[in-house]
Amino acid sequence: MVHCVLHPIPTLSNTYPNPLLYQQNYNALDKVFHIVHKKGVRGILLLDKLRMTKRQKLLIDTIVATGCSVKKASEIAGYAKGESGRVTASKTLRLPHVQEYMQQRVRESIGLNATKASNKMLELSTNAKSEYVQLEASKDILDRAGYKPVEKSMSLVQGNISVSIDLT
Repeated sequence: MVHCVLHPIPTLSNTYPNPLLYQQNYNALDKVFHIVHKKGVRGILLLDKLRMTKRQKLLIDTIVATGCSVKKASEIAGYAKGESGRVTASKTLRLPHVQEYMQQRVRESIGLNATKASNKMLELSTNAKSEYVQLEASKDILDRAGYKPVEKSMSLVQGNISVSIDLT
């Protein structure tokens, strides 16, 4: 569902001499806008961002939390059973506002689990049974802290090098 509000544009010569400046102000409000003419009134039509339905949120939350398939998540979220529910959920996942919500949830999930991964890496660097695992974990920690070793390469060439280019 889209909520529409028509806002008359103030006198452009007084408040906003540049119409693009006025449009940028509406962009900052995180709204979608269109300049419209309605019954002789020039204004800006604001379209609020599309709202997520409870079913869409549950679909995304299920996929992010469990990593299950779209078919399984669609059943949990209350979409139709079987193939039709999966198809509807797949179409839902292609909607821009749904993709934006999914990216937000994934970022939150990664942020929450980053501390677990960091602790695991520290634990492996000190408590792993294999010295190789300890070494690799230590290298990874140092690399992430910005202490990556300088990559060195050395080439040894012996003999004469000649290049012939035939342009005929």
